Amino acid sequence: MSETTLPKDEVQPAFEAPAEPATAAPQRRGNGLVILALLLGAAGVAVGGWGVWQVRSLQTNNQQQLGQLQALGDQAQTLKLNEQRLTARLEQLPAAEELEDRRRLVAQLQGDQQRLNQRLETVLGASRKDWRLAEAEHLLRLASLRLSALQDISSAHALVQGADEILREQNDPASFAAREQLAKSLAALRSTEQPDRTGLFLQLGALRDQVVELSALAPEYQDRGESLLGLTADGDGASRWAQWWDEISRYIRIDFNAGKNIRPLLAGQSLIQVRLALSLALEQAQWAALNGQAAVYTQALAEARDVLKSNFNQDNPQSKLMLERVGELSKQPVTVITPDLTSTLSTVQAYLERRTPSVEESVNTSAKPAANTEQETSP
Repeated sequence: MSETTLPKDEVQPAFEAPAEPATAAPQRRGNGLVILALLLGAAGVAVGGWGVWQVRSLQTNNQQQLGQLQALGDQAQTLKLNEQRLTARLEQLPAAEELEDRRRLVAQLQGDQQRLNQRLETVLGASRKDWRLAEAEHLLRLASLRLSALQDISSAHALVQGADEILREQNDPASFAAREQLAKSLAALRSTEQPDRTGLFLQLGALRDQVVELSALAPEYQDRGESLLGLTADGDGASRWAQWWDEISRYIRIDFNAGKNIRPLLAGQSLIQVRLALSLALEQAQWAALNGQAAVYTQALAEARDVLKSNFNQDNPQSKLMLERVGELSKQPVTVITPDLTSTLSTVQAYLERRTPSVEESVNTSAKPAANTEQETSP
């Protein structure tokens, strides 16, 4: 009991302690009001800023709407102009009855055009074949002319081959006899050998170029007395003897083989004339080789051989080789016996004459149905 009982002085402070929180309560209330006011101010500022942002966004939207309204107005104006143009074009169009009449005319024109196309194809089909067959006949005429005039075997073979190709394209059983004759002509042309006229012309030209180099057998004496200088002594006598020998050696020539047949030496104008005659003979042979003139070719080369034999020594290597070459060329053929294409040409012409009436009949029969259809459509 003594421990629980306290004196009064010690008990009074315990009752005075709760008085301090009573003084702090008004301060806390004042701070709360300040904070609340600050919050209300911040909210007001936020609300004001949001309102300003809303106003600006509304202004931007209004400007965009005004631009869209202006674009819509321009489009409406353009549509209005287009509508006016379409109205003007519609006013220019004909009436429905007139359009129907025109449609009927177009349909009738298309039908007439189709019928004309059919007739044209029929006529042109026959005419194309006629043209091709006429071309084949013309090729055969050209081949016959080439053979008779120029004896050109290769060109005639190509022309006859072209005519046979045209007949093969026709695929007509009636052309069997004509194609048979063409086959015989082709076989005859293949078995005929074409002479090399161009080669003969070039070879004769090469011989003409060598004519300029032909010369006499014995050249001019070139010693001029040097061989007799050892027989004389030194001094004036030797020089006089050399001068005398130089003069006399032009007129006197010593030959130790006097038993041979010596021909006079050609020199100066005579040699030029002989060369010219030989060149002309070879040129004439060239012309005859190109034109297929066998008689002229043989005669020209015979003249060339005579010129070589009579004016040049046979011991001269140049003239000897040229004489042998002329003899070889004279044996070359320049003409050929060409096949006769007359029977082939007449057979093809007979085929064309037989084919012409049948073509006319086919054209007439195809034209009659077209005329009947035109009479039916005209009422």
